[in-house]
Amino acid sequence: MIISILGIRGILLNRRNILIMSMPIESMLLAVNLNFLVFSVSLDDMMGQSFASLVPTVAAAESAIGLAIFVITFRVRGTIPVESINCIQG
Repeated sequence: MIISILGIRGILLNRRNILIMSMPIESMLLAVNLNFLVFSVSLDDMMGQSFASLVPTVAAAESAIGLAIFVITFRVRGTIPVESINCIQG
């Protein structure tokens, strides 16, 4: 719970740099992963552990795709203003 709150706080406080905004998202995924593991052990169920093994894969794919989008946007525009992210639609 504390890691999730710190992740939400990190997103709300760092609204200027998009790369620093992506780091709290990773910490929130870590908190979800930790919850999967704890509840899997406490309930004696392997399903949470199997989900916990998939979360880092999804997080790595999300980071790679997001970073590629940020790099391309930076090359085209020269900057990545967080305020204009709402204008990017796909």
